[in-house]
Amino acid sequence: MNIADHVERGHLLFPHKVALIFEERSFTYQQLDRLASKVANGLRGLGIQQGDRVALFLPNIPEFIFAYLGILKLGAIAVSVNVMFKSEEVSHVLNDCAAKIVITTEAQCQYVSTADLPELEQILIAEGESDLGLSLGQLMANADSRAKAIAVERHAPASIVYTSGTTGFSKGATLSHGNVISNMYAQNRCCRMNADDKLLLYLPLFHCFGQNAILNAGLNACAAIILQRRFELEQVLKNITVHNITMLFGVPTVFIKLLKADISPRVFSSIRYYFSAAASMPVAVVQHWQSEYALTIHEGYGLTETSPCASYNHDLQYKFGSVGMPVENVEMKIVDSYGQQLPPGKLGEIAIRGPNVMLGYWNRPQATAQAIKHGWFHTGDLGRIDEQGFFYIVDRLKDMINMSGFKVYPNEVEQVIYQHPAVAEVAIYGVPDPEKGEIVKANIVTKNSEQSMTALEIKEFCSQRLANYKIPREISFVADLPKNPTGKVLKRVLRQEASSSKLDYVQNLECVKG
Repeated sequence: MNIADHVERGHLLFPHKVALIFEERSFTYQQLDRLASKVANGLRGLGIQQGDRVALFLPNIPEFIFAYLGILKLGAIAVSVNVMFKSEEVSHVLNDCAAKIVITTEAQCQYVSTADLPELEQILIAEGESDLGLSLGQLMANADSRAKAIAVERHAPASIVYTSGTTGFSKGATLSHGNVISNMYAQNRCCRMNADDKLLLYLPLFHCFGQNAILNAGLNACAAIILQRRFELEQVLKNITVHNITMLFGVPTVFIKLLKADISPRVFSSIRYYFSAAASMPVAVVQHWQSEYALTIHEGYGLTETSPCASYNHDLQYKFGSVGMPVENVEMKIVDSYGQQLPPGKLGEIAIRGPNVMLGYWNRPQATAQAIKHGWFHTGDLGRIDEQGFFYIVDRLKDMINMSGFKVYPNEVEQVIYQHPAVAEVAIYGVPDPEKGEIVKANIVTKNSEQSMTALEIKEFCSQRLANYKIPREISFVADLPKNPTGKVLKRVLRQEASSSKLDYVQNLECVKG
């Protein structure tokens, strides 16, 4: 088996059918397969072999897809690097996986610090020009357009997608060909994808949602992918109408923005299916959407470690507020702190077992053993199951912050802010936000109570060292931080205080309006 079998099958069955559209460019399944083969042969010429890691530090451009498929054809491992990462974050990922090659752009190349990357052999430039690397386009131009995807075992690693933890830098969730293929078919069935569908893809390709649940699932159905660099409301609406999009995937923030824009139902007349994942969807948003546009926003639950799809709400009966039931061949249960299964209605941790569960965290056997116990992946999410077998997400057990589907781990942000000479203590935590789900908040204690410091100063300090979504959106300067007897900061108390403050503000505002 090989994930890239899907594009080769599309080439054989529908050679002249459009597979990919990006801005003014379009590619048939035949062209897409041949371009992927050129990448495969070009990489082979550079010495890349089965099992080698090739990193993709790319935005949503067609070259990401050519390169991703070409890497898979070789049996090499595609490593996704968040395009918003800065130098230190990029170096961590590339060193952690010992990538031999990184494929990036002229704009992103500045964040690839070759002096800190002893294993890196080559930089390939997919967009723009740079003296620091070879042109991917030139490499492809000189390569053969025929390359059959090599057959690999089900458990052969296919991709490493870096995900968040509660401490330290991100970990590489290693997904096998079997993991991704099982998820592609589950997604196809749940969403009833077919070759006539047109999927709008603006979610980042470096993220498991965009990469597997949309791109790979879409190619597996021989559908057409309409690719955007990023979410831009006007471009989304234009693509929906120009290309007659039939399936729209997003995170809750996207659907909230669409509702706020008060768009005529006629704009969405071609869309037959809506899907949301990566963060909890407010029930009020789904209900509002149904009243406005007469269609349900179906929901999925999963994590990078589950490729990502684990459950779906639902092809038989939809329940508001639920993430549905496990997809085929996947099991889910609610367990207590000892790993014992809990009955319906009881709160506990969600555990998942099935062909979608990752091989483990790259080069982290201890972290893998902590996460996967007796074949069950322990998600760190708090939930419950009802009498009919529908699952509900209640909260998370970890301190990880989920902002519009992007995961932020507080310790990394804290370590950066601690580098500021005027900071004595800092606590990073998530606070509820109606659009993004959560935003990052910082409580900072300065070294000198009389010292002047502004929130803007902290944000600018962070912007030089962190991806934008990790930068605190709210900053409070405080005299001290609440702690337990051992000195650990009580972030639970901080979250409660922040939520209470927001509630008081809203109530006061409503009184003024009244």
